[in-house]
Amino acid sequence: MTLAHALVYVIDDDISMRKAVGRLLESEDYSVEMLTGAREFLARAPHTGPSCVILDLNMPGLNGLELQEALAERGRAEQVIFITGGASVPTCAQAMKAGAVDYLPKPFRDEDLLSAVKRALERSSEQWLQRLQRKEVRDRLATLTPREFEVLKGVIAGRLNKQIASQLGTTEGTIKVHRGRVGRRWVRHRWRSS
Repeated sequence: MTLAHALVYVIDDDISMRKAVGRLLESEDYSVEMLTGAREFLARAPHTGPSCVILDLNMPGLNGLELQEALAERGRAEQVIFITGGASVPTCAQAMKAGAVDYLPKPFRDEDLLSAVKRALERSSEQWLQRLQRKEVRDRLATLTPREFEVLKGVIAGRLNKQIASQLGTTEGTIKVHRGRVGRRWVRHRWRSS
C-alpha cells in the first residue's frame, strides 16, 4: 500500500539499475519517475506532495551528495535514499548526517529498498502535513486586523483581558470585542477549510 499522491524519483546514470528499481517500485504500486542525472532532477519543478529520491551516489556531473546539498540549500524537502556501488564509511556518515533516510550498498535486497522507501514517504508525508498546518495558521493570521493580532498575542501569552487592555491602552470591553472577533474568524475559517 502506498501513500496517496506520493512520488518516488529514481536517479541513476546506470540504465539497467534505474529500470530494475523502477520496475520493483511500480510492482508495489508506487508512482515513479526515472531520471539519468541530478541536474535533470533539479531542473524539474518540485512534486506537490510527499516524495523521495532514490539516488546513486556516484554519478557524472553533480554527484549524489552534491544533489543532497543543493536540495537543502533550496529548501526542498524530498527525502533521500542513497544507493551506491562504492560505499565508504565517511561518505555514508556524511549522507546520514545531512538527513538521508538510508544508505544502501549495491547489490541490495528488494525488501531493504522497499522498507527505506516506505520510511522516506512517511517522513515526507509528515513534513507535508506540518507545512499545510503552518500555511493554515498563516492564512488565519492574515485575516486578523493589526489590533486583533495584538490582542491574540496577549491571549497566547496567557494575559487576562484587563492586562491586555492596559498594555494596549484601551478598555477591557474593547479587548473582549476583539477576542470575540478573533474567535469567530478562526472558527469560521476552520469550517471553510474542513
